[in-house]
Amino acid sequence: MSLTTALNIAKQSLQSTSRQTAVVSQNISNASNSDYVRRNAVVSSEAPGARVVLIQRAANEALFRANLSAVSSYEGQGTLRTSIDSLALAVNGVDNANSAATALGSLYEAIQLYSNNPANASLGENAIEAARQVVRSLNDGTAAVSAQRTNADMQISVAVGELNGLLADFQTANSAVVAGTQTGRDVSDQLDQRDALLKKIAQYVPISTITRENNDMVLTTSSGAILFETTPRTVTFEPKPGYDASTMGNAVYIDGVPLQAGTGGDTNAAGKIAAYLQLRDTVAPAVQAQLDEVARGLVMAFAETDQTGTDPDLAGLFTWSGGPTLPADGTLAPGIAGSIAVNAAMDSRQGGNPTVLRDGGANGADYVANTAGNASFSSLLIGYSSKLDETIPFDASAGVGTSASVMEYSSSIIGWLENLRQQATAAEETKGALVSRTAETLSNDTGVNMDQEMSLLIELEHSYDASARLLKAVDEMLANLISMVG
Repeated sequence: MSLTTALNIAKQSLQSTSRQTAVVSQNISNASNSDYVRRNAVVSSEAPGARVVLIQRAANEALFRANLSAVSSYEGQGTLRTSIDSLALAVNGVDNANSAATALGSLYEAIQLYSNNPANASLGENAIEAARQVVRSLNDGTAAVSAQRTNADMQISVAVGELNGLLADFQTANSAVVAGTQTGRDVSDQLDQRDALLKKIAQYVPISTITRENNDMVLTTSSGAILFETTPRTVTFEPKPGYDASTMGNAVYIDGVPLQAGTGGDTNAAGKIAAYLQLRDTVAPAVQAQLDEVARGLVMAFAETDQTGTDPDLAGLFTWSGGPTLPADGTLAPGIAGSIAVNAAMDSRQGGNPTVLRDGGANGADYVANTAGNASFSSLLIGYSSKLDETIPFDASAGVGTSASVMEYSSSIIGWLENLRQQATAAEETKGALVSRTAETLSNDTGVNMDQEMSLLIELEHSYDASARLLKAVDEMLANLISMVG
């Protein structure tokens, strides 16, 4: 081997080792970066010596796609669980203290106490106050549901705006990847940036990826709607300023295709947008319908009967926006929980008299049951208690059965929401564990292992030392040769 050849080998080895060391150093400096994929310097042997021919990125597309899917599912589940918790607290209060069932239980007790001593005006006032609490619970519950739906609508609008921003950023990152690939440059950093954006996009909607020539990527939702192909597709949504019991929310459109809301406590919503749609369009409206059914049942239970048998039953202790006419039997009356009120004829705060509850007559003389004016008259009060325990039909669309007493139904709606919350919580834990497992597996396969990198760095130091010694030896031999010639 000539000295020139030996010198070239040493020089190529030093250059190769320097390049490998730079790659290892980059890996070490990004060890804590969850969006960084480990680089490997691939070396080939060619005379005279070795040189780096390629910087490879240790990507695993299958694991990455699995992690994206897990992220979408977890984000949707977590958003739903958090929303249900907020809804339950807003409607029912801490430990259900503000629930319709709790207020109705107090009213039931107050009516029974009043029926045991109907001459006691204080007990009559207590019964009316209990009725006010029931009304407040239903009115406030309706307002809380409307606020939750309005907030979900606002969150959808915010999320859509953020998603459009991420898709614009993705276009920039994808263009950089494609341009770099076409010119043969190392695009590892750009690929990391693009993958980081994919993780963020997956938090909003479920995504599938297709990689084309020059590392160009196409994004679609799991249902096939195109999110990105060369340019981002527009995600559109028109928010509404407010919601009541009859308001229908607008859909979210991706490239003209509506995004479907999630279903169930263990929701199939992938991404936060579908979860917010589920709360706004399914969960919250169901709670509203249940409150409306309790209110309708109360109006019916406390209705006054015409003692002459001529006119129909009319609203008694509880009336509503459609009163004094009674709502249809067994049929949902949307929004009645928001308009239910204590009858002014019985409410002392509105100039009424609580004894009208005992005697009847809120709707005129024909509806007076205690025509003799007996202070001990209790038949109506006893009848009201019985009505609260009587099985009546409920609208199936509210989701809590079709027949029960008003007392049972009011308790059932707490159970319905609590059951949904428990399902959502359990599913969130399961899906969270899946995210952790897929992320850990992906990190183990593509992330930086400090022990391995430090060991490799030591090997490179030894290689560098060997090349340096070879270079020094060649230098010495050349110096001796030159001195001999001289």
